[in-house]
Formats: sequence, C-alpha cells, structure tokens
Amino acid sequence: MKQDVVPVQIRGILPANSGCALFVGNDEKVFVINVEPQMGAVIGMFLKDTPKERPLTHDLVNRIFQGFGITVERVVITDLKNSTYFARLILQQQNEVARKIVELDARPSDCLALAAAQKKPIFVSTRLFELVEDMSEVLNKMNEAGTDTDSD
Repeated sequence: MKQDVVPVQIRGILPANSGCALFVGNDEKVFVINVEPQMGAVIGMFLKDTPKERPLTHDLVNRIFQGFGITVERVVITDLKNSTYFARLILQQQNEVARKIVELDARPSDCLALAAAQKKPIFVSTRLFELVEDMSEVLNKMNEAGTDTDSD
C-alpha cells in the first residue's frame, strides 16, 4: 500500500528578487515554495533558534496554543493550484478528559513557520510530491558554490 504522505524538511532558504525560496524535500527530491521575504526570515529564525527582541506573530500564536494546551502535531502540504500551494495544519489539544484533533486550512508559509518553531514534522501529499519539479540539483549547486541558503 502506498503512503498518502511523504516526510520532508526545510532544506534551504534563499532570498530571491520577488520573495524568498524555501527548498522543501528529502533525499529523493526537493521542490521550491516561494514565500514573502519576511516569512522566509521568520522561518529561518525558528530553524536556527535565533533569539528575537520582541515576540513575532508566530511566537504569539505559539503562546496562545500553550495557554490552551494545544500543540502542532504535523503540517501537510497538500496541493498546488494555479501556482499556489495549499497546506493543512493539524493541531492537538489534550487534557485529563479528552484528546481533540483539529485540522485547519492554512498558508504553507504559516504552517512551516509553526512547524519550525515547535520542531514538528512536515509532510507533503504523495500525489503532490510526484508532480513537483525536482530542484535538488539547484540546491546542491548553490551549496557547492557557497551560497548561503540559511538551512540547518
């Protein structure tokens, strides 16, 4: 039986003219999600555990989650339509009485920021992973050239 999702990681972040390129993938394939420059910087800060002077929006969301006993379980990048990626944020709230799972539609950039902040797993749907263009060679050439891709 084929898996519905493939585990991936943020493999690199590269500022670009129109925003920021997030290289997302695994040893098999890497693809690019373009995000706003500020989101690329925020995701990079979470990946590197960079201290911030003031809490950012995603820090606030994480603190609200903590206050209500909510954790990010995982992120799934689900689809690509008209050059726009779609994602689902899977949250869990557990207390002494029950465990509740909530799945929300969210921008991939927000999902990736929250997953990076909480060090939670990232997945991509198998169907989407098979469709996206492999950018592994581009990432490898940038790493060989010493281009700072801000990845771990």
